[in-house]
Amino acid sequence: MIKTRISLAAVAIALAMPAGLSAQIAVSANDGKQLRPGDTGRTADSVSVIDLRSYPPRTIGTVAAPASMIGAPAAVAVARNGGFALVSAAQRLKTDGTLELNDQVSVIDLASITAPAVAQTVQAGPGASGVTINRAGTLALVASTGDDTVSIFTIRGKHLTPAGKVQLAAKARPTDVVFLPNGKGAIAVAQSAGQLVRLSVAGDSVKIAGEPISTGVQPYGVTVSPDSRYAYNTNLQGNAPPAGTTTPRGPRVGTVTATDLATGHVDSVEVGFTPEHLTLSRDGRYLAVVVHNGSGGTPGSPGYWPNGALKIYGVKGTTLTPITEAKTGAWCQGATFSDDARTLLLQCALHKNIEVYRFNGKALTRDEAATLQFDARPGAIATANSR
Repeated sequence: MIKTRISLAAVAIALAMPAGLSAQIAVSANDGKQLRPGDTGRTADSVSVIDLRSYPPRTIGTVAAPASMIGAPAAVAVARNGGFALVSAAQRLKTDGTLELNDQVSVIDLASITAPAVAQTVQAGPGASGVTINRAGTLALVASTGDDTVSIFTIRGKHLTPAGKVQLAAKARPTDVVFLPNGKGAIAVAQSAGQLVRLSVAGDSVKIAGEPISTGVQPYGVTVSPDSRYAYNTNLQGNAPPAGTTTPRGPRVGTVTATDLATGHVDSVEVGFTPEHLTLSRDGRYLAVVVHNGSGGTPGSPGYWPNGALKIYGVKGTTLTPITEAKTGAWCQGATFSDDARTLLLQCALHKNIEVYRFNGKALTRDEAATLQFDARPGAIATANSR
């Protein structure tokens, strides 16, 4: 009888949970505007829900919504309770067929993960790129490259209300921003300045706090360790040149920088040509890095290579230790781990698909039969535990 009561209670709790809490999902933003040789025409932008509850992953819901793969692959954030996601769109299509900067951020209601819906659209700054939601689900930030700002939004339920902007230095070009897990701060990427900018957070007040951290040439995306102590970011053009010299032209080996936010200590490792994205496993033990490797270029162009790379590093503070890597498809963008870190999803835009990889702590294996295909080019992705 006691066992029966416990079982019934567990069932009642599960039924009371929002769908997003009882199901592990990933949210992918897909860009239909980017044309390549051989394309027959543009398709609609979309946002897709991918079910990670069982293997192989499946696409279970899609809604039309503005998206952009030209911009940081961190343009998706999922609330910790799984109830909604935010998707920014850095570009939009003009009536003459050309592209311009966009400021739209869509609130995607995930009450039904098989029928996601656009609940609200708000405006950040032009070139709206990296987006982040605090763990309490009460505040969101959006980095915008076009006006050098980080937009602040308060959240009540699933509704966003503008609450001001943080103005960065002129031409800072912020590409990404992420909350510290403890909710007391955030880190913004000032790409043109080659810096991470510390932000303080108190209620809905967000301000620049302390000195910026120099990491390398063209930092792009950033993530933070679960204990809020360490920041990890990509540098598209690698380490900064020695003082008094200029950055050489042409492709350069990109880096990942690991920063101790308490001491300011910085370590960098070379990871390959143009590291597009990086993401930590939920427990902070593994770091996945997406290396573009010139794979989005034209065959024969400088730095071109037909494949990219997905690399996994072991993480211990600012020390990153190579574990394994795999050759990937081309023009790859965002990646995310499943909660148990055994599955990785990798967006590869050239062929409009998401590649699926299995990881056992030592080896990384692509499961070609599990590849997910889309009508548009996947360009940003997240789970509730990846931002």
